[in-house]
Amino acid sequence: MQKLSMDQLNRVDVDTFKSQEKTPLVIVLDNVRSMHNVGSAFRTADAFAIDKIVLCGITATPPHREIEKTALGATQSVTWAYVKESVEAVKQLKEQGYEVYAIEQTNNSISLEKFQPLTNKKYAVVFGNEVHGVDEEIIALADGTLEIPQFGTKHSFNVSVTIGIVLWDLINKTKFIKK
Repeated sequence: MQKLSMDQLNRVDVDTFKSQEKTPLVIVLDNVRSMHNVGSAFRTADAFAIDKIVLCGITATPPHREIEKTALGATQSVTWAYVKESVEAVKQLKEQGYEVYAIEQTNNSISLEKFQPLTNKKYAVVFGNEVHGVDEEIIALADGTLEIPQFGTKHSFNVSVTIGIVLWDLINKTKFIKK
């Protein structure tokens, strides 16, 4: 086995990426405080060709050196918007026909492996603050909550890890993966 070179990976340039078909998913970051987590969300969104990221509340916005440390240029390729109030962002997405799911542990959350997204729907997934999670108002507006099963002593994953797990699962289930 040998690692593939950059040429062998055959990645598209930023302009081609911006014009290519995107995975019909929107990431909403609800008051995410760490700029490294924000940068990681951009990098993951680029890797999966996600439609857009919506940054809300205290979530930092590009351009910023601390975001770029983990984004590695993905802030240039991924479409993003800032909406001050997370509630307003969710309302706008619902008006645009998105089904919205908060990634949170609730009394009626759906375990991620049991959730089956439909390929003809548009989805938005809301990821919350590193300490407080997704705001209760967002949970009340959401079409549902999804939870990642866990088996250790901690009650949650880092938000950047959660984004990777959830996006991979949804993309894999909907066969949005381009082969």
